[in-house]
Amino acid sequence: MDPTRDPDFKPRDPDAKLLPPPDPTSKIPKSGPITPYVLADYNASIDAPLQMKKNTTHLPHSQGNHQRIPLNKSEFQPLSTTGSSEEDFELDDENMDSDSGSKRESLGQLSGHGIGIGVHKNQIADLEEVPHGIVRQARFLEDYEFPTHRLANRLQDPNKMPLVIVACGSFSPITYLHLRMFEMALDAISEMTRFEVVGGYYSPVSDNYKKQGLAPSYHRVRMCELACERTSSWLMVDAWESLQPSYTRTAKVLDHFNHEINVKRGGITVHEKKRNADNSGYHMEEHKRGVKIMLLAGGDLIESMGEPGVWADEDLHHILGNYGCLIVERTGSDVRSFLLSHDIMYEHRRNVLVIKQLIYNDISSTKVRLFIRRNMSVQYLLPNSVIRYIQEHKLYINQSEPVKQVLSGKE
Repeated sequence: MDPTRDPDFKPRDPDAKLLPPPDPTSKIPKSGPITPYVLADYNASIDAPLQMKKNTTHLPHSQGNHQRIPLNKSEFQPLSTTGSSEEDFELDDENMDSDSGSKRESLGQLSGHGIGIGVHKNQIADLEEVPHGIVRQARFLEDYEFPTHRLANRLQDPNKMPLVIVACGSFSPITYLHLRMFEMALDAISEMTRFEVVGGYYSPVSDNYKKQGLAPSYHRVRMCELACERTSSWLMVDAWESLQPSYTRTAKVLDHFNHEINVKRGGITVHEKKRNADNSGYHMEEHKRGVKIMLLAGGDLIESMGEPGVWADEDLHHILGNYGCLIVERTGSDVRSFLLSHDIMYEHRRNVLVIKQLIYNDISSTKVRLFIRRNMSVQYLLPNSVIRYIQEHKLYINQSEPVKQVLSGKE
């Protein structure tokens, strides 16, 4: 996030030391660049044919491309000991009439295909309306546990590198564009890279991120949880950044994810086919592989990296060089020209993937808050569950924001 929102922000002194410094690179797995090299980079004849490995396996058309996200219970990390409270379940047995028997039966068949983990048969009817009973994030740092309930515990394709996507932001409130950003990133990674996505996380900023229109962090975390648990099969919310007593630099947030996934858990399990020592056949070998962590950001956040004295050069090298960045172009922005002109971003350009919006979407949380203050409809701009949460807690009604902030609509 924009460091200028830090209440203690001062323009960067080139000779100043970062406290605390970024994690040493020895703790971050070496996975190579996110974008593949072009043909000329291989130092081979430019006319030589590429040796492409043919893929003889084809998924049924009905399964679609999203089989790369784990949907089976055995492929998820174990659930934590706590779950959603019973008050969140909007369907119960008393409301199920005699006609619901066939519905239960059909839903049971759906659950056999791994639509959700820890989901009761009467909770699969409508992802928008029916909660999943998924683990909630703590409201106090001493109770915090890193969420892994949708993080894959094994890599599906041993020939690929595992990848976790992290989005840092205000999410006040979360909108359909915030959800779509992950789906666009998923498609781009599948089509253009050698990585396999094993999980996605929202990391809402803490209340120390001084910005007008920012709802209390526990409300923003819960709205993100509602949006994820009711509309997605692979996205999660991590409250660690929101629970910090002070503003946390993006570089340290990515270090936190790397520590939780790669240092504490050792990465992800990979099953590979290996030839026996006596060449008599093959056997399956299990080992751990480090997971690449990448920041998912909009074009406006990347443009702030070019403002003098805002981002520390050490942080930019750490974020772009050791982790990488997925940039979703916003309407009217020219991220590629910015990458060309920015020295540090150009240096790490192979670790940056620019994602073009094929269907332009300029929904912003700023505009949503404005609509709410003006008593206008926000239907179809954000999930219904989030709209209901805003109404129940009367968020954003009696707030005011600078005209410049509202007109720019940047988050």
